[in-house]
Amino acid sequence: MKIHIGKEFPQHFRAAYSGEFELFHHFETTAGIPNVLFAVTTWKENGQPNVCFHGWSCFHGDKTAFFAVMGNLYQHTHTFQNIQREGCFCVNFLPIGRYESLVETIHQNGLETDEFAVGGFTPLPAHTIHAPIIEEAFLTLECTLHSVQDLSGAGITAMVVGQVQHVSVEESYARGYGRRYGQEGFMLLVPAPQDLLTGAPGQSGIATLCVEKLD
Repeated sequence: MKIHIGKEFPQHFRAAYSGEFELFHHFETTAGIPNVLFAVTTWKENGQPNVCFHGWSCFHGDKTAFFAVMGNLYQHTHTFQNIQREGCFCVNFLPIGRYESLVETIHQNGLETDEFAVGGFTPLPAHTIHAPIIEEAFLTLECTLHSVQDLSGAGITAMVVGQVQHVSVEESYARGYGRRYGQEGFMLLVPAPQDLLTGAPGQSGIATLCVEKLD
């Protein structure tokens, strides 16, 4: 038997925290689809470095170009404004050991705040664009702004697509599977799975990858 959840908000769903379903659609906790976590880095208007701990994205392309598709970037944020002004951004992948440092940049993110200092990160200039990169990241994508689209039309979030111009990989992560997967590699968010029968809220999980099979 399958459980069916429609577009109307299920009245038995309970929020894990105040405002959860003002921020996120109930389909997110219904599906609980994992997605990779990373830090988006840009310059603020006043020259301070900005860090945005982000997920809800995918990375793909064809033989002519490769894209970072950030599907759920809030339009009121410094990051969104910085990307539109500068026309570029960096995507930095860090291991789960940096999770708490990245969360701290969410709590301390004022206009005058040096968010690299808050997270204990070392800023470096990007190779091809005007944006800072995180030296401690094992993988960095330098992106120019390709397009912005408000998918819902509600003025809340936007899908920001960047075209990747340059990739930097830490040498110790450069050989096949190696360190990129497992606790030293990619970090994923598991959006708090709702109990679909009782409506009880779930708790978000932070995961790493375990390669089960080679194809």
